[in-house]
Amino acid sequence: MSINQEVELLRNIPLFAKIEPSKLKLLAFTSERLTYQPDQVLCRQGDMGDAAYIIIEGEASVRIATASGDIEVARLGAGDVVGEIAILCDVPRTATVRAVDRVTTLKITKELVLPTDQRVPADRHRDHA
Repeated sequence: MSINQEVELLRNIPLFAKIEPSKLKLLAFTSERLTYQPDQVLCRQGDMGDAAYIIIEGEASVRIATASGDIEVARLGAGDVVGEIAILCDVPRTATVRAVDRVTTLKITKELVLPTDQRVPADRHRDHA
C-alpha cells in the first residue's frame, strides 16, 4: 500500500476525516505498519492504551473476558479501527483484539494525533461514559 493509499484509508475513518490532507499524509508517513500472524494479540484487555490500529487487511476478533470465559463481541476487517479510545483518553483497553488470520495494520500512537494537554483524563472519561 502506498502512502497515498494510506492517506485515503485514514480520510475514510471518521476520527481522521476532518484532518487536513498535509497532516493526514504526515500521520500516514509516521505511523508504523505492523503484521500479525493468526492468533497473535494486537492489544490486550486491561493494558493501558498507547495507540490505535487501523486494519489494512485481514480479520481480527474483539474479545472481552468474563467470569465464564472470553466472549467474542465483534469481528473487524479492512478499514476498521481498534483502540481509538486510547488516542483520546488515558484508560485501560476494554477488550483483547486477536488476529484471526494474517492482519496488517497501521499503528497510530496517541502522540501523533493529540498533544498530552488535549487528551481526556481517565477519571473524567469514566464520569461521562
